[in-house]
Amino acid sequence: MTKTFKDKDLGVITIQTNPRAKRYTLKIKDGAVTGTMPVYGKIDTILAFIESNRSKLLAALQRMPPAGNLLDEASELQTNTFRLHIFRTDRDNFYMNLTDGILHIACPGKTDFKDDRVQTLLKGFIEKALAHEAKRVLPKRLLALSRQFGFACSSVKINNSKSRWGSCSAKGSINLSLSLMLLPGYLSDYVLLHELCHTKEMNHSPRFWRLLDDVTDMKASALKKELKGYRML
Repeated sequence: MTKTFKDKDLGVITIQTNPRAKRYTLKIKDGAVTGTMPVYGKIDTILAFIESNRSKLLAALQRMPPAGNLLDEASELQTNTFRLHIFRTDRDNFYMNLTDGILHIACPGKTDFKDDRVQTLLKGFIEKALAHEAKRVLPKRLLALSRQFGFACSSVKINNSKSRWGSCSAKGSINLSLSLMLLPGYLSDYVLLHELCHTKEMNHSPRFWRLLDDVTDMKASALKKELKGYRML
């Protein structure tokens, strides 16, 4: 069963059943909300579930482009260190230039922004710029925070993880996703501190959260909750 309806604030919502589902779940993909429930689930229950999570869903949607939104000359994106500027040019090729806090992406005059190949190319440019900035900014920031709060990590690497903002190995090696560059600075710092705390507490025990509270002015829970409103690249 699949049902679709429109909410004045949340937009188009799709409700579906899944024989493998054991609980009610909500997700946002391409700017639209989808609710999934077991085959024996009740519409009233999942609607109540959506309502109880309305504020979280709204916050997440506000940080995502609407469904079907294309990268083109009107696109706006502000990252931690640069903003996006897509424009047309008389040249016959695409090229990018990151300078003075602006990622300029030039496109041939006849570019069809609805072409999937164009979208893939533009997203690749943005990803390349994010990777460059992440390698330039994040290791230095991690080192500064580790010195400030008395942590030590054996190494730091930047990756393109789309499922984890960061991770820490048992040997104290920290991996950071380039998607951190999409976060406000204070939330990026929260993730860095989270991973640094794992160099002392390799778990999520009460001791870990106390340590994280100590280095975030007792804001660990609030920052964790706010981070859930953001999506990765």
